[in-house]
Amino acid sequence: MKFLIFLGITIFGTIGGWLGAALFDHGNWFGIWSILLGAIGSFLGIWVGFKAGQYYRLS
Repeated sequence: MKFLIFLGITIFGTIGGWLGAALFDHGNWFGIWSILLGAIGSFLGIWVGFKAGQYYRLS
């Protein structure tokens, strides 16, 4: 389950940061929208990884 949570944080956090940089911060990866959406994506990745671990019954 730890691997799936880590994978979810990595994927969703990167996508959130990229969307923030591409859509709102004009390519600035250290802008407030990029950091905010990256954090939201990371929390979403924790939830998705946890649910995937429960679904596949990994310990």
